[in-house]
Amino acid sequence: MLNLQCRPPSKEPRVSQRIEQIKDMITQIINNECAYVVDGDVFFAVEKSPNYDQLSGQRLENNRAGERVAIDFRKCNPADFALWKVKTGEQSWPWGLGRPGWHIECSAMSAYYLGFKFDIHGGGIDLIFPHHENEIAQSRAACPESNVRYWMHIGHVTIDNEKMSKSSGKFFTVREIAEKYHPLALRHFLISAHYRSPINYSVLQLDSASDAICYIY
Repeated sequence: MLNLQCRPPSKEPRVSQRIEQIKDMITQIINNECAYVVDGDVFFAVEKSPNYDQLSGQRLENNRAGERVAIDFRKCNPADFALWKVKTGEQSWPWGLGRPGWHIECSAMSAYYLGFKFDIHGGGIDLIFPHHENEIAQSRAACPESNVRYWMHIGHVTIDNEKMSKSSGKFFTVREIAEKYHPLALRHFLISAHYRSPINYSVLQLDSASDAICYIY
């Protein structure tokens, strides 16, 4: 944030600081009969969420089990997802040694800092399904009045029209770019496309953004 000359956020939550809230939310979901425990793991039952596809339009009957991750035959439904995962060497909680699942962390922390109703939730376009779909389902299972007014999903910054990623080796850090261009030029480049559209990293476009910033100031 500092490298981009952005003001820091008012809160920077850490999962490790909100374990009690995560535990309480999982307990509430279990008490509301929307989750079940198997061998210490806790799974959310997606069939308990009548509007599960409301954000993504991803119908459960169209999902192909085992295509993305291996099927866990302990689940009541292959689409059920983990709220708590058994893991040795972790701290002990009501369901055994383990840690919270990825989706529940976001629901619990947003509810703690913002309440169950807030205006804007953002993220990359690749998080619409299953992450944000699961967030909606588990938050409403814990609190039926839970609601986000606007979901804003941003397009990726790409290189050669492929998503930037460390695994492919195709990426630049903000720090590296800021060594060559003014941070405001980078910010100008990033907002030059519609927020939901991908934007391809280009030296030519950064040069143009740099010229535009010089003209403005």
